[in-house]
Amino acid sequence: MANLAIHLRPRKNSGHKRPIPFSARMGRLVRLRLTVPLLRARHAPEQAARGTMIGLIWAFTPTFGVRMPLVLLTWLVARHLCRWDFSLLLGIAWTWTTNALVTLPVYYGFYVTGQILLGRWHDLGGFNAFQALWAPLHRADPEPILDLLLDWGLVLWLGALPWATLMGWLGYRCSLQLLRRRQPARNLT
Repeated sequence: MANLAIHLRPRKNSGHKRPIPFSARMGRLVRLRLTVPLLRARHAPEQAARGTMIGLIWAFTPTFGVRMPLVLLTWLVARHLCRWDFSLLLGIAWTWTTNALVTLPVYYGFYVTGQILLGRWHDLGGFNAFQALWAPLHRADPEPILDLLLDWGLVLWLGALPWATLMGWLGYRCSLQLLRRRQPARNLT
């Protein structure tokens, strides 16, 4: 931390501030919005880690715009019907990992993964399938819209499942390990 502060301070003799690089600003934002709340959570480590897991699972699904309400719905169902609890605030915070800036690349990754899982090796990029599905729209035919939703929706959801599972599992394991390592130090303070 001290080294980072030294590099970000302006030079005393220059008379002007150096701009902080974008990567440093984003790293600071991630640390302040995701890591610090995780470390300051007053829940048991397992409960906080489950919140991270649920947030990452919903973050890596094609549900842009409704992820936070889905975490709330999951929390209500898990807590009241299954008697399983997790940190709601951490779950909501971790949905922000796939925000508007990264949604298109993430969705494209889902699409390519879905194409692979369906055995469609001939068009992994998806451009030919995309072009074939949208071409009839020029004739105002509503049937291709349904085909587009069914085909791309199935491919996106199928491709998202391995990513949501992997990221949820990694988030749970890493946050649980981090919180258990910090727990003795936190109990002393």
